[in-house]
Amino acid sequence: MPQDHRPARSVRVLLAEDQGMMRGALALLLGMEPDIEVVAQVGAGDEIVRTALTARPDVALLDIELPGRSGLEAAAELRDECPDCRVLILTTFGRPGYLRRAMEAGAAGFLVKDGPVEELAEAIRAVLRGETVIDPALAAAALGAGPSPLTAREVDVLRASVDGATVADVAEKLRLSESTVRNYLSAAIGKTGTRNRMEAVREARHQGWL
Repeated sequence: MPQDHRPARSVRVLLAEDQGMMRGALALLLGMEPDIEVVAQVGAGDEIVRTALTARPDVALLDIELPGRSGLEAAAELRDECPDCRVLILTTFGRPGYLRRAMEAGAAGFLVKDGPVEELAEAIRAVLRGETVIDPALAAAALGAGPSPLTAREVDVLRASVDGATVADVAEKLRLSESTVRNYLSAAIGKTGTRNRMEAVREARHQGWL
């Protein structure tokens, strides 16, 4: 029988990724590291905190765009509910706005998915040591991008408009008047330099502001 050469205390990792094949491949590759153990896997953002409270991972490896809720929203809740768990964002979308929001949510690291698994494994170890790990190219881009120009309410209104909801639908969902919704949409369209609210949604997403 081959011996298990893992150290007595492996790094416990929770993996949140909505694509099953990618999630399985990451879990397999990370599991080959002698000091890393994937103790939980989830495919939706609203499963992250509940699973973390049960599995008690040392590091949560989160995608951003997940069904249920985003990895960024889950990161902020993990900071409050599981303060001993370090969060590392791993995403396809290397956008400066996402990086800024991840840091505000308490994430300890932000990497894009095109790197080697050895780099990811070392990033997991680094954030557990208390270090911050950020993709260098993205960090440079974020410094030049500046903060999001959108207010929290403008973001809420754009998010509520994502699926083509009418102004009346958005107003009812957010408990605002229709005129107030129109004002927020107008401001968001102006700040994103677009022509209508759907273009504003696309631009805000592209910048990582939503």
